[in-house]
Amino acid sequence: MATAERDLGASHDDSPAGKNQWESGSDVLETFSYDDDISRKFAVATIVWGLVATLAGLIVALLLVLPTAAHGLEWISFGRLRPLHTNAAIFAFAGNAIFAAIYYSTQRLCKARMWSDVLSRLHFWGWQAIIVAAAITLPLGITQSKEYAELEWPIDLAIAVVWLGFFGVNFFMTLIRRRERHMYVALWFYIATIVTVTVLHVFNNLVVPLGLWKSYPIYAGVQDAFMQWWYGHNAVAFFLTTPFLGLMYYFLPKAANRPVFSYKLSIIHFWSLVFIYIWAGPHHLHYTALPEWATTLGMLFSLMLWMPSWGGMINGLFTLRGAWQKVSSDPVLKFFVVGITFYGMSTFEGPMLSIKSVNGLSHYTDWTIAHVHSGALGWNGMMTFGMLYWLAPRLFQTKLWSTGAASQHFWLATIGILLYIVPIYVAGLTQGLMWRAMDSTGQLMYPDFVETIQAVQWMWWLRVLGGVLYVSGIVLMCINYLMTWMSRPSQYETPVHQAPRLAKNYAGKDPHPDSQLAGAPVLNLAQSLDRWAKMGWHRRWERLPVRFTVLTTIAVVIASLFEIIPTFLIRGNIPTIATVRPYTPLELAGRDIYVAEGCYNCHSQMIRPMVAETKRYGEYSKAGEFIYDHPFQWGSRRIGPDLAREGAKNSSYWHWLHLENPQAINEQSVMPSYEHLLHTTIDFDKIPERVYAAAQLGAPYDQELEQAPEMAKAQAEAIAAEIVSQGGPVLQGEMMTFDTQAVALIAYLQRLGTDLFATPEAPAAEAVEEATEPAEQPSDEESEDVAQSAIRSDSVRTRLVANP
Repeated sequence: MATAERDLGASHDDSPAGKNQWESGSDVLETFSYDDDISRKFAVATIVWGLVATLAGLIVALLLVLPTAAHGLEWISFGRLRPLHTNAAIFAFAGNAIFAAIYYSTQRLCKARMWSDVLSRLHFWGWQAIIVAAAITLPLGITQSKEYAELEWPIDLAIAVVWLGFFGVNFFMTLIRRRERHMYVALWFYIATIVTVTVLHVFNNLVVPLGLWKSYPIYAGVQDAFMQWWYGHNAVAFFLTTPFLGLMYYFLPKAANRPVFSYKLSIIHFWSLVFIYIWAGPHHLHYTALPEWATTLGMLFSLMLWMPSWGGMINGLFTLRGAWQKVSSDPVLKFFVVGITFYGMSTFEGPMLSIKSVNGLSHYTDWTIAHVHSGALGWNGMMTFGMLYWLAPRLFQTKLWSTGAASQHFWLATIGILLYIVPIYVAGLTQGLMWRAMDSTGQLMYPDFVETIQAVQWMWWLRVLGGVLYVSGIVLMCINYLMTWMSRPSQYETPVHQAPRLAKNYAGKDPHPDSQLAGAPVLNLAQSLDRWAKMGWHRRWERLPVRFTVLTTIAVVIASLFEIIPTFLIRGNIPTIATVRPYTPLELAGRDIYVAEGCYNCHSQMIRPMVAETKRYGEYSKAGEFIYDHPFQWGSRRIGPDLAREGAKNSSYWHWLHLENPQAINEQSVMPSYEHLLHTTIDFDKIPERVYAAAQLGAPYDQELEQAPEMAKAQAEAIAAEIVSQGGPVLQGEMMTFDTQAVALIAYLQRLGTDLFATPEAPAAEAVEEATEPAEQPSDEESEDVAQSAIRSDSVRTRLVANP
């Protein structure tokens, strides 16, 4: 075991060229060099996009405490910038860091240059083009509104081509043409990343395009929510976890000059994560309309994740045994130690948050935000910074400009993270407790939602301060990298290496460790199990990259199908509700405006079956209410109240005023102004394509297919008339204009949650029969229920609600 671990701990590029000739079957040495230019490109891009992503996050944090700072400009509103920040942090900052790490380490672990320099450059420039496309489209309101998967279908296609066609092909062909027989543990995690992200991306982004920049997902409601969090949770797992574990397994031993602590633990760590992680997504949907069996299954697998995750943390920290004295003086190791510690904290907190009782308190609150940022800033950020500082002198072939500045960056980042997440943890607990607080009479103690926002605003200011420190650290790193680059030699050296080509047939022997139970009075089965537990069999898998990839893919696919198939095939998972009807053409257009403005970033549409929530918002949400929702809009955070029962709560004129100036309705509101919607017209000619797409996805439209624009205009005129009759503006002595986007959005908001209380439409034959039969006299309670239902239904149809 010690020998195996020692081989894994030292990177293979440090070994003598002829070390594995006995495995190669060839005495002819091949000459090759590594392509460090591609790693340089990705490293620089990582720093640039890291600064952009954190600056965007800082702006988003400021917009929460200064909602009027955007001055009504829709392109820089919170709802549009928040997904830009998350995508920049994940795919631009972390994504480029992943590629810098993989391109640098893979070549050395395989003793081979990347298979194609052309594919490497296509990958780099293609990925940067995707990031720029995201930076342009998201502020314009072009979005699918699915967390971490907001980008529209043309960009999704580009991601698939660049990720698998350029990056994936280049990586796997390099593995096949490698000169090192056995694949080191970092390569296992890279394989899992490429395979699983491909599967997640493809199946979560199956859509029906409406045009170049608009689409509807093929999934609706409950199924869409399930698919999104199957993707969302595992995007965190296989884009922000497994590649960074590969980074840890390569760069930490190199920086510490120590072997990996345990080869066996790395095997357990890898296969446990690959198989278990994929099941855990539904725990994001506790107490929602998702079937309870699915969320319970997600919770159980999330709890199991704690063990292998901490196995990886232990393997990382224990790798530093005998090298802890270096941590105090080496900023690279400081970043790595804190990064791995945050990994351990996040992977303990994640399973804890999956427990239903804990999730009931934490979900929709800032607690989730603190958890996500402790992982992103602490684990991904600190590991990236450590790697980049270690790479700088090697990529630029010169001394790092300032080790002291790197240490200052470490302290700015560490203090910034703590100052960011600690207040937000407190804010999350405060929100959760205030939302559910009830007095001795059984009434809500804080019935006005804005009270809970005011209670945490000072904590949001502390988060801004923490963000300023974190961004300052990245600025310092930019300066350090720039000065290091300026001191580079006029021409980079290109070291030439030699190694024998691998023979097609393996000539060596795989280790078959003896059982420690040999000679002991035990069954042969016990000895066999003991030999198996030593994991010598895994060495055979490590020299077969194609088989290893296939096994990884099978583990991911099987785990996914066990969850997805029952959710899609069992009809009882989504009970139908007779009164639920598809959206009208105008409401469909209004829903798209709701999506484009990013309203889902602040408002949920999912009332959980909890006493406090039903008292605050109304009847809890049912699965059958969402069968026409493409995409679902359940949300993951509440900065504003839930909107699942918003329909008919307030007058149309109230909504008009609220969009124009939220602070005029409630001066403590943190909602930005959407005044531009009051002046931007609806393109009625594009409504038919929305109706056709919805019909293709199952909406039972009839005359809407032929008369969509006319029906939309008629409903818009009725709502405009309501607003005028309720005291709204009259333009030039005429009725208020009806073709504004605000009117369409109001139509959608007034529809939300009302179908559940609508009166079912009786078939014509039944209606005639009922008309000829004497009616039974209902009881007083039944009369009241019918009256209330009629009131709700009438308010939905006419929208004639009184002024608040």
